Amino acid sequence: MRIGRPLVEMLKEFMEKQPTSFHVPGHKNGMISGLPKGIQGALPFDLTELTGLDDFHHPEGAIYEAEKLLAETYGANRSFFLVNGSTVGNLAMIYTTCKRNEKVIVQRNAHKSIFHGLQLVGAKPIYVSPEWDEKSRTATHVPLSTLKEVLSIHRDVKAVILTSPTYYGAVSKELKEQIALCHELGIPVLVDEAHGAHFTASRRFPESALEVGADMVVQSAHKTLPAMTMASFLHIKSNLVDSERVNRYLRMLQSSSPSYLLLASLDDARHYVQTYSEVDANYLLEKRKQWIEALRSIPSLQVIEMDDPLKVLLRVPGYTGFQLKEALEKRGLYPELADLHQVLLILPLLKQGQIFSFADARISIKEAVQSLKTAEKINILPTTLKEIQKISIPEYSFDELEEMKVEWIPYVRAIGKVSASMVIPYPPGIPLFIPGEKITVSKLSQLEELIAAGASFQGDHRLEEKLLCVVRS
Repeated sequence: MRIGRPLVEMLKEFMEKQPTSFHVPGHKNGMISGLPKGIQGALPFDLTELTGLDDFHHPEGAIYEAEKLLAETYGANRSFFLVNGSTVGNLAMIYTTCKRNEKVIVQRNAHKSIFHGLQLVGAKPIYVSPEWDEKSRTATHVPLSTLKEVLSIHRDVKAVILTSPTYYGAVSKELKEQIALCHELGIPVLVDEAHGAHFTASRRFPESALEVGADMVVQSAHKTLPAMTMASFLHIKSNLVDSERVNRYLRMLQSSSPSYLLLASLDDARHYVQTYSEVDANYLLEKRKQWIEALRSIPSLQVIEMDDPLKVLLRVPGYTGFQLKEALEKRGLYPELADLHQVLLILPLLKQGQIFSFADARISIKEAVQSLKTAEKINILPTTLKEIQKISIPEYSFDELEEMKVEWIPYVRAIGKVSASMVIPYPPGIPLFIPGEKITVSKLSQLEELIAAGASFQGDHRLEEKLLCVVRS
């Protein structure tokens, strides 16, 4: 396999010509930009599809070579660079495999972009609920037994959509068997692997969904690889999916003015994975081990290790993750997210010899934990999925909801009503309420706990007024 960065090299060669810009973008290689100097330095590479720079939507040169190397690195039949995030990859997967009114099995704790894709296509989702993991105190993966049950009832589904790893770093242990089961029935499996772009870099990391047989896999390169925000990958390895159909939808869904900065960062991130060695992995994992041991010496701090070695959870009993997050941020340490129980940290995918400020971070974490002694303790009730059905079908389809009248009511009176909007604690971006689903006591209790703890929400809601949008009875 060739080792190189054809897209990055193309941009460097072009800029060596010192070109004069009479083309878009309007900042003219950064000349008339008012952005800070550090950002201006990158703007000469913020180019467009000029002569010699290939065409993102019809690549034949460096972009074609870079995507070919991407497929070789990940063992895919075909791979694509995404400049609109994993969101556009999820949309493309759904458009490729699903049509209006066709049934699709969907892991209930999927990312909001999955539900948006189903709504846009007009598919009919069958939701399968994940198991609760007490260690991470999060919803994780759909059991194989549940998938077998739903497939025995609904044999006419057109696709199965799963998520692995979860945002918190839990990896499905039954994914290979689930994929094999679906393939026996001729059903493609689409996996949102947004947080697993680094898995293929080392044998010491979990297996990628692509390695265990998934037909299409989306990865957010920017989450764990050295790529810019929104830079993602889409891989295809399947006899059940037409790659040209995927390509056609990507041309529709992705920007017609792609960022060459994002494309260059994707080429660089792929090269980083391709050149990552077992020596690098050993170096990273030893640094991680030493740091976690040091953290565990901090009184009152609990450290939870996940399947993904880049994910670590921190807890302080008696205090919410939101309280710990605020204390950490006051000391300049910014975690990925907080929930009722903990904060999530994402570690860097270090290579041998690379230095990260683990020691300074430990000092900040220790100070943050100590500062919580003066904060008010909160009695956090255990969260469970006890009222969640294993298999559920929305009361109304997305198309039916479009024609229905809705109303805003106090959320305390919403039990048993059908949600008309999506309410999404963010991060992690997993909807609590989905249009067409009934609002249960369990979900309403979770909502109240999150509001009381200071969580942030996306979606169509008026929670500041204590109102939810429901289908009018």
